[in-house]
Amino acid sequence: MRLPTLRRTRPAEPGIVAGTARLDRRTKRLAGRLRPGEIAVIDHVDLDRVAADSLVAVGVAAVLNAKPSISGRYPNLGPEVLVKAGIPLLDDLGEGVFQQIREGDTVRIEGNTVFAGDEALVHGTRQDAESVAKAMADAREGLSVQLEAFAANTMDYLKQERDLLLDGVGVPEIETRINGRHVLIVVRGYDYRADLDVLRPYIREYRPVLIGVDGGADALVEAGYTPDMIIGDMDSVSDDVLRCGAEVVVHAYPDGRAPGLPRVHQLGVPAITFPAAATSEDIALLLADEKGAELIVAVGTHYTLVEFLDKGRGGMASTFLTRLRVGGKLVDAKGVSRLYKQTIPGSSLLLLAGSAIAAMTAAVTVSTVGKAYLGVASEWWDNLVFQLGQLF
Repeated sequence: MRLPTLRRTRPAEPGIVAGTARLDRRTKRLAGRLRPGEIAVIDHVDLDRVAADSLVAVGVAAVLNAKPSISGRYPNLGPEVLVKAGIPLLDDLGEGVFQQIREGDTVRIEGNTVFAGDEALVHGTRQDAESVAKAMADAREGLSVQLEAFAANTMDYLKQERDLLLDGVGVPEIETRINGRHVLIVVRGYDYRADLDVLRPYIREYRPVLIGVDGGADALVEAGYTPDMIIGDMDSVSDDVLRCGAEVVVHAYPDGRAPGLPRVHQLGVPAITFPAAATSEDIALLLADEKGAELIVAVGTHYTLVEFLDKGRGGMASTFLTRLRVGGKLVDAKGVSRLYKQTIPGSSLLLLAGSAIAAMTAAVTVSTVGKAYLGVASEWWDNLVFQLGQLF
């Protein structure tokens, strides 16, 4: 039921945002079809950083969330990303937002209210830097509870998948040759673009097996590479990338159900399944390790405890154990773009320029043509000096 119609009797205030609304209860799926300047309507409790980064990358005008973007369970990172990017975040609008706003509607955000024309549709909480900082501080106080839950999930996963973790039982046979090679696994996570860019010399020299985890396959293509393998639920990789010729491994539930498999078959792409309770990035790591990878380089994967919790799933406990399993050959590229940047020192540039000038001078001095040019230049200079002398 729509709220009573409200008439504005004053001029529009600064900070009012208007745009076309796009709705989806799965933020990752919505980000794939958003356009710059549109307004994202999501249903995402505890908005994580990866989802927020995807919305910022698209260039949304604003984000309307049916759920609290920070519930207080743990200090999730998404709202801070949106606020720092200057994207208005209207929070806790309730389930009614998906009935009040329809796909393609033009809506306007003023303060805590969403309007269609002059009609107020829903009210929420407008987040800013101060409110997000306070909510994050409150969430950190309850972090111990989440740590206990994370530990319990870790033990449950260890019991459920110990054969896979310890002996590699259940890893499917693949066609891609991995044994004795480097493997680069790309997840569309934190800082993946910058780290991929810095790794270009490594990729060019070692030519590792390129594995894209769901949307990570699109990230590889965007960076100019063709993935050798695509692993995941198939919910965020594009159709064109699925058809690129890479070997496809569909992540399935432990009971064998693979929701992403029908989509792959509809595209006419052959695929195999990998049933496991782990996350898609984990089964990519386990597969590379089990098939004899010499070194595994991970881009965009989850690394710290805060990142595990930020993902907001009990299944993230599998990532902790997976890293223990493959840790001996795992190199995490996270943050390498901040640690190392390919820059050429000014002294090297001066040395290069000086060497070039010296080489040209030597070539001109010793060659017959060069001597002739030097003679002409010398005569021109003498004439110029003589004419200047006559003037003064």
